[in-house]
Amino acid sequence: MAASTLAEVAKLAGVSPATASRVLNGSARTPGAGIAERVRKAAESLGYVPNLQAQALAKSSTGLIGLIVHDIADPYFSAIARGVQEAAHQKRRMVLLATTDGTPAGEKEAAAAFAARRADAIVIAGSRSHRAEDAAANQDLAAELERYCRNGGRLGVVGQGIIGLPEIDGYSTLPVPNEELARQLATELAAGHDGPFVIAAGPDGLATSDERVRGFQRGLADAGRPAAEVLHAAFNRDGGFDAGSRLAARLRAESARPCIFAGNDVMAIGVAAALRGDGLSVPEDAALAGFDDIEWLRDLQPELSTVGLPLEDIGRQVTLGALLDSGADPDGAASAGISGTVRLRRSTARA
Repeated sequence: MAASTLAEVAKLAGVSPATASRVLNGSARTPGAGIAERVRKAAESLGYVPNLQAQALAKSSTGLIGLIVHDIADPYFSAIARGVQEAAHQKRRMVLLATTDGTPAGEKEAAAAFAARRADAIVIAGSRSHRAEDAAANQDLAAELERYCRNGGRLGVVGQGIIGLPEIDGYSTLPVPNEELARQLATELAAGHDGPFVIAAGPDGLATSDERVRGFQRGLADAGRPAAEVLHAAFNRDGGFDAGSRLAARLRAESARPCIFAGNDVMAIGVAAALRGDGLSVPEDAALAGFDDIEWLRDLQPELSTVGLPLEDIGRQVTLGALLDSGADPDGAASAGISGTVRLRRSTARA
């Protein structure tokens, strides 16, 4: 059965197609209440489905927010996504989600798709990459987003700004104090741990990981402790498992009990699994700490020491910040900024 058309609705309601369009597609120029009600009843009786593209033209807004994350299965990103969804619902927007391979090339592809669909705003949550192999893709991503903003789009970015993207109208960032929080974590761990420190980090050049490594090393230096050895791996659970496997063989041969700092909580979970698979335990054979305080930690034993971030609030703030720039919430408060809390638990207790 063919879909009903706007012309059929107009004919049944006894109005012109232009009048029917103004009623059904949300134009600011609407006819009287009696006419509008007649058009809506005609549309309902015919089962007419409004054209979203026509509505977008009439309202100069699609009501859509594009969210780009590296991996929605990672609880770090899913928690941020919940905050984005909450803010979108508050502002009567719908969220479109794109997950990438964690590269600027994947982000550029997703941003282009959202721009083509005339999304009111794009939110990006994911680390920047300073690796040489991503240089060209960084330029492409910056060019795509600059074009989007100059055409009236709004962009909110969590953490580091987009590499190569100038400060332009509609573009805002919500910094996360990764380096300072990692420094605080190292300082507190150094006060209660006498052995060496090891860092299970993401790939060299991944900005979020680099910030956390840099901050942790600063904290150790402030405490008068030697710099930690750094093991680079993928910035996910499998990367943590790989780093933990490399450490497990050494732990049996060395007498010193290390404290392992994993660059995020899912890496810490992978480290713990690798040690456990090799017959080693936390905190008896090695102390272990992570970063983010993701929801999964509620079921992890022993309880993991970490840095707590308000992940859902990060998603909410970055979304409202982008919409505030567009004047969507003139009475709303500005972003309060992001803070975190060091949470020492049993995984770093003295053996």
